[in-house]
Amino acid sequence: MNSIAVYCGANKGNHPWFAEAATELGKTLAKRNIRVIFGGGSVGLMGVLADAVLSEGGPITGIITHQLHGLELGHPGVKDMIMVNTMSERRDLLIRNTDGVITLPGGYGSMDELFEALTLAQLRQYEKPIGLLSLRGYYDPLLHMLDNMVENGFLKEQNRRLCIASDTVPGLLYAMEKYEHRALDKWH
Repeated sequence: MNSIAVYCGANKGNHPWFAEAATELGKTLAKRNIRVIFGGGSVGLMGVLADAVLSEGGPITGIITHQLHGLELGHPGVKDMIMVNTMSERRDLLIRNTDGVITLPGGYGSMDELFEALTLAQLRQYEKPIGLLSLRGYYDPLLHMLDNMVENGFLKEQNRRLCIASDTVPGLLYAMEKYEHRALDKWH
């Protein structure tokens, strides 16, 4: 993997382990010389992630809207910063030409980005691994919902497997490296 889009919150969350995981991920990717593509912000887990990548001298690209740049103060240490007009443009550029996606704990924006990536994977428009870091069970209710979708006939099992989950950074990266794309073969 040469580049990974990382979706994460503009908040740090209520527990120190969220920032610790963002730091671990950023440093790990930097040490592997994997370019991090992220939302460009200096606040929350975005800022923690960027700081970690930069502390190790790793490659990083930020993509932020003009509006959010004003609100989040785009990360000043990230020299490769792309400014766009809309969130749609941002989501498109975040995932374009990447070798995978990782979603850290986050809120609406992270979920929006995750589900767009999963939808694109289901449609075979994105055929790279999509990882979800369910740190200390953060995303377990979401994973249960995906299983419920399969059980009730709204999601095919092979498409459920498009979402790779782990509760540790090393476990998630290992699973993503072993990933083979298995998207929907039929529409019915």
